[in-house]
Amino acid sequence: MWRRPAWQVLRQFVRHDSDTVTSLVLERSMNRVQLLGRVGQDPIMRQVEGKNPVTIFSLATNEMWRTGDSEVGQGGDISQKTTWHRISVFRPGLRDVTYQYVRKGSRIFVEGKIDYGEYTDKNNVRRQATTIIADNVIFLSDGSVRDKV
Repeated sequence: MWRRPAWQVLRQFVRHDSDTVTSLVLERSMNRVQLLGRVGQDPIMRQVEGKNPVTIFSLATNEMWRTGDSEVGQGGDISQKTTWHRISVFRPGLRDVTYQYVRKGSRIFVEGKIDYGEYTDKNNVRRQATTIIADNVIFLSDGSVRDKV
């Protein structure tokens, strides 16, 4: 497979200004997210009238670190932070497979983009929501006790 040099690839994402004012400057950007974690609830499928259905579930990722002034491999307390992510799957084939096979406790890898939105709740209060729009979901386990050992 033929590969382009790294500078040609990176050049696509970097703004290049010219001496001439009339030159058109096209700038690319990137919105990519990769998450590896465990599903927190069985997926649900929602459909608003006139719109495509969506499969929604939560995904937990963990960050661990050692506290104190200890060296690597030495004593010290281990701290952990769990972050919850809302995952939405719109792609028809992926949406259906995810709804059918993902279960609470499953270990999965999600690729997608981050989306910030607003909605009005049932008390007519304006809320903000951060969602990961999944482009790809890779199933790493079925969530059974055997897979957690």
